[in-house]
Amino acid sequence: MFQLTRDADVFTLTMDAGENRWNTAFVRGLAAVLDEVEASTGAAALVTTASSPKFYSNGLDLAWRRDPAAHPEAGDPAVFADEFMKLMARVITFPVPTLAAVNGHAFGAGLMFALCHDIRHMRADRGYLCANEMQLGLAIPTPELALFRHKLSQDVFFETVQLARRWTADEALARGIVQATAPVDALLPGAQARAAELAPLGAKRELYRGQKERLYGENAVLNGPHGAAYMLRNLSLYGH
Repeated sequence: MFQLTRDADVFTLTMDAGENRWNTAFVRGLAAVLDEVEASTGAAALVTTASSPKFYSNGLDLAWRRDPAAHPEAGDPAVFADEFMKLMARVITFPVPTLAAVNGHAFGAGLMFALCHDIRHMRADRGYLCANEMQLGLAIPTPELALFRHKLSQDVFFETVQLARRWTADEALARGIVQATAPVDALLPGAQARAAELAPLGAKRELYRGQKERLYGENAVLNGPHGAAYMLRNLSLYGH
């Protein structure tokens, strides 16, 4: 489901489950890989990507959500929302620099995961970024909206979450959703090179995490009592 490699100070986490749809087993598998990265010492940075030529992550595992009994390998649906949101809070405040090499479509929860990274590079010739919950008839939880609001400008935020706009790489770069684009064969090497530049910032883990907590933590959201990281960790306090 996941492959983790290390080259000098750069960890590369490759999602290897086809469309990389999110269910409880996927959340727990990713959390275990993050444990390994976080247990390291010294300079470090993390790049995430996918083995699929088409998908970075295609969002929620809808077949599992509709019929969990038919997909027992995907885990308990009752704990998914809480565990997923806590994982996103962990990524957004991860103690080393993080970079998403978005090599294909990132929809719904996949886009959310990409936005939790510090930096995003996107494949130039293929793939969309899209929060497609409105199209699917799903309400976006308030903590997730807080995350999107932190990472996107106001006009991009509205078009993304309310109008379910599909962003191409050129559009995403122009609107600040991603920081770089590249042809597919240059995407991962470029992301890894940028991660290597940033890795020394990860040597002081608590400093790097602590400032992220203050960027995204309590009292960091306009018109709300708490920031995205707090809200993601405390889903039960917020209705849809």
